[in-house]
Amino acid sequence: MLLWTYETGDTVERYKDSIIISFKDDRKVLSTAHLNGGYRENLKFVFNHDINSGMGLRCDITPAVYEEHMKLIAAELGLDPEASAGLLTAAAMNNAAIRTASYEDLTVTAVVTGGIEMNGGRIGDPAFFHERQGETVTIPAGTINILLYINADLPEETLTRALVTCTEAKTAALQELMAGSCYSRGIATGSGTDGTVIICNSKSGSRLFYAGKHSKLGELIGITVKQAVKEALFLQTGLCPEYQFSLLNRLKRFGINEETLWQEYQKGIGVLECQGSGSTYQAESSKLESLNKHEFLNRLKKIEREEELVIPATLYVHLLDQLEWQLLSPAQAAVEGKIIIDRLRSGYDLPADFLRDSLNDFLISYSSVDAAITEMSHCFAVLTVRIIAAAKIDE
Repeated sequence: MLLWTYETGDTVERYKDSIIISFKDDRKVLSTAHLNGGYRENLKFVFNHDINSGMGLRCDITPAVYEEHMKLIAAELGLDPEASAGLLTAAAMNNAAIRTASYEDLTVTAVVTGGIEMNGGRIGDPAFFHERQGETVTIPAGTINILLYINADLPEETLTRALVTCTEAKTAALQELMAGSCYSRGIATGSGTDGTVIICNSKSGSRLFYAGKHSKLGELIGITVKQAVKEALFLQTGLCPEYQFSLLNRLKRFGINEETLWQEYQKGIGVLECQGSGSTYQAESSKLESLNKHEFLNRLKKIEREEELVIPATLYVHLLDQLEWQLLSPAQAAVEGKIIIDRLRSGYDLPADFLRDSLNDFLISYSSVDAAITEMSHCFAVLTVRIIAAAKIDE
């Protein structure tokens, strides 16, 4: 199926769970592909392949096996393996996004597939393997793959700078979506297996030397990649601003989810505790309404997108991020966190003595940012449980 035709006559097609860009003439290509990756001037095709198809690769692999498998995929697609560079992904090709932008005679087009719900991570997150020569490595599924086509000619160093700009744009898209890391409390900057292919037209009469954000080329790369990454993530997983407007989605990366809230509720049938290594918060001694798990989760589902709950939670999460980045001290974050908690407590008619001690008095004794974030997260979970238990909802 033909998806796009460039002014050069090069085409983008979807075929057999793959997207293939075919070149009519010589092109310069810089890629992270395991097959014919790096800088190349002799390629005729680049492709992005869905590993969920019959030709996919969902197994433990070595680098040599990976390259050989990519050659087999290229051949199965009817491409010359020696003249093809390819990427793998778990995203469906019919969820690919194509965005283009132009300025005068310059055009940049991004073709993106993406999914980070299982493999999104923040740069610097703890790794899970150290590669040794010939070692078999298990690669998690979940990837953002970008095929970026520039109609101008770029020297090698500018093509490399375009790769940097492209990566910045991808990360900016994830930050604007507040997409969480699966491996830490951070906002994702990508997945652990992202791939990128940058293509430029070596036959163009327009030769550009700057691809940073001050140049029009850099601007167009940023616009197209950000838009295409967001669209691809929405098409693949539904990730979008509306999806993220959710208490659970806001708090997920801080360990607050349906199961942890249910566990907190079970502990609180009678007395709620928010307990840390240095002090204990204890709620009023009155009994919580007895709910089974289905009733509890049903109430949570019905209130989790209330703006009266999501907006304060968003502000609270931003405090935790600022605390994580050491832009605020534990005491500073605690003071503002208590204001947010009091606002929610009042808005949902919870008792004034809901938390016995001052959040600020407790957290100011901590020198550890990690301990402060853990306690602030736990206290918000306790508050959320009380809101759920007190909610007046027709079952």
